[in-house]
Amino acid sequence: MSAPPCTPDLSLGVVRARLDAHAASDPITRVIAPRRASVAVLLRYRQDDPSVLLMQRAKRADDRWSGHVSFPGGREEDHDRDLVETAIRETREEVGVDLERSARYLGRLDGLNAVGKGKILPMTITPHVFLETRASRIELGPEAAAAFWLPLGRAFSGALDHQHELAMGPARMKFPAWRYEGRVIWGLTYRMLYDFLRVVEGEGS
Repeated sequence: MSAPPCTPDLSLGVVRARLDAHAASDPITRVIAPRRASVAVLLRYRQDDPSVLLMQRAKRADDRWSGHVSFPGGREEDHDRDLVETAIRETREEVGVDLERSARYLGRLDGLNAVGKGKILPMTITPHVFLETRASRIELGPEAAAAFWLPLGRAFSGALDHQHELAMGPARMKFPAWRYEGRVIWGLTYRMLYDFLRVVEGEGS
């Protein structure tokens, strides 16, 4: 899935209105995918020019997404009240940002099936969108190797377009991606941001 080059209106007023109007859904496979996870899509605005916080995952043998760029987030735990709390807790653990103190909740995007190493996993992932209200110091946890802000205007304009090549068995597959400061954003993270763009443009309401 590739987002066409465009210059969308990413002003905060439009983003808020579109998220308010968006009737988010979950995959039909939710019935056979009982495990749930949640990620935080944290937006930072500088004069109506938004960027989003992403992290480079640490390389770990037990992580299906080892080394990938992702949103802060993770699996729901029994003591989480809901998936918003999951996103808040995981963001604090992974990058040291306390969303309850430094951000405002704006809404959620559609849930997706988790995919790892080319396989659909029995888990759904729900992206929750937050707006930074106070700058926070990034403090990386053990699951994160780095964190950075991706400029969304540049990404959606096509200026960062890239193709990520991946070996899948004997074949090599190419996936739409963005490349920014030496890091490649592709897969579920790319798709979630593409879904965010669709909502902002009014296509996902």
